[in-house]
Amino acid sequence: MSRVPNESVDLMVTSPPYPMIEMWDEIFSLQNPTIKEALTTQNGNRAYELMNQELDKVWKEVYRVLKSGGFACINIGNATRKIGEEFKLYCSHSRILEYCLKLGFSALPEILWRKQTNAPNKFMGSGMLPAGAYVTLEHEYIMILRKGNKRNFITDSQKLRRQKSAYFWEERNNWFSDIWEDLKGTRQGNIDNQIRERTGAYPFELAYRIINMLSLKEDTVLDPFLGTGTTIMAAMATGRNSIGFEIDPNLVSHIASRFQNIVPVSNELITNRIEKHLSFVKERTSTHGAPGYSSKVYGFPVMTGQEVEIEFSELTKIVEKDNIYEIEYKTPNQPGSSPTQPAQPTQTPPPQPTPTPPTPTTKETPPPQQQPPINRRKPTLTLEDFKGQ
Repeated sequence: MSRVPNESVDLMVTSPPYPMIEMWDEIFSLQNPTIKEALTTQNGNRAYELMNQELDKVWKEVYRVLKSGGFACINIGNATRKIGEEFKLYCSHSRILEYCLKLGFSALPEILWRKQTNAPNKFMGSGMLPAGAYVTLEHEYIMILRKGNKRNFITDSQKLRRQKSAYFWEERNNWFSDIWEDLKGTRQGNIDNQIRERTGAYPFELAYRIINMLSLKEDTVLDPFLGTGTTIMAAMATGRNSIGFEIDPNLVSHIASRFQNIVPVSNELITNRIEKHLSFVKERTSTHGAPGYSSKVYGFPVMTGQEVEIEFSELTKIVEKDNIYEIEYKTPNQPGSSPTQPAQPTQTPPPQPTPTPPTPTTKETPPPQQQPPINRRKPTLTLEDFKGQ
């Protein structure tokens, strides 16, 4: 990540390999062979700490590249594991939080993502006999950290961009709850099942929500553990620029294939959001009367004055050239316009030079300097992706 300039990123969203989850032992060991030695000698505590020290390198770089007022959101789960004769919990959430606070981050209220499962074999230990059974882990954390003080919006253009990035009142009431249960069963149909298992990909909706909640259109979003490219796709769908790092070259073609579906996926999501909003307005009107505000762009009712400038980033096409990806967006510029109007794409400047393609192996855990990026950065709604080392 050394090529990313200081204080150039507005939001980081990621899910790293989880320390002490067996499927990620190999990738951690490739970064530091001492980890494999610790596991082989059944020294679980040492292996756990060494794994987290590999992640520490990334969090330090994230702090460097974030702007003051920028956010770091980390999806992480704790692990239960038996090493030798000892079965115990390894609390990666608290370990990561402790280190990030030392870096200078401020911790904000976090989200519990409940991933309930009804599988009959989900319970651990002695079954129905007491003193030998263990509570099942059915949630993960979405940590929300901020660098510095609250972000300020000073100029008129900054304020308008913030207003155009608004979400609906009823979405706010759902998204800003500290427990998320409605992501259960979310599927990304264009992820290969084997790749999904190998990367532990989180749902598209998770990244999509966070990006809408904590960034503005044209902001830059970073994912240092890109995996299957979900964060980049969510950034494309919301009109943000983005940068991704992934050390597994086997995922590059898969990520590219997913990007080719972003236009219909994103626009269907916009349509669904508006349809849900209109259903909400209809029900709300029948019980409380009609809302007192209207969208300036689309003409439909909204609940508050903060929503009147809301504008969706409808995609028109994705263009790839020399490993550079550009998204073109339709700009609604007439009152009462619809997300299904004929496209009015933005102009796309010539692509920048593409770095050399990646060479490292395995999955999504870095020393940052070894990570090949997929980079999308531009000061307009035209987004670019660079892949290389």
